[in-house]
Amino acid sequence: MPRKPAPDSAAVLRLGQVLDLNAAAPLVNEFLALRGRNVDVDASAVERLGAQCLQVLLSARRTWDADGAEFSVVSPSSEFTSTLALLGAPIEQHFNSRELSA
Repeated sequence: MPRKPAPDSAAVLRLGQVLDLNAAAPLVNEFLALRGRNVDVDASAVERLGAQCLQVLLSARRTWDADGAEFSVVSPSSEFTSTLALLGAPIEQHFNSRELSA
């Protein structure tokens, strides 16, 4: 059953510099800990993005959509956006994207 996010419960998940196979399982756990809350995924530090972590991000996005919660990628690095495009998942088609407000 979808979980409804609590009002004003937005959380920020800061992605690491390297999102490779070794980062995939910990990333899943980070998302699971935030399930039920609106989330801003800060992708500003990403230098490398592998296919496994992209799968985690896409799955999280779909889960948040099913739960009726907000899921945004904020301040994506140029490496993050270019790798998404190379992997066939352009940011504008798969993620709400915006700059992180200070």
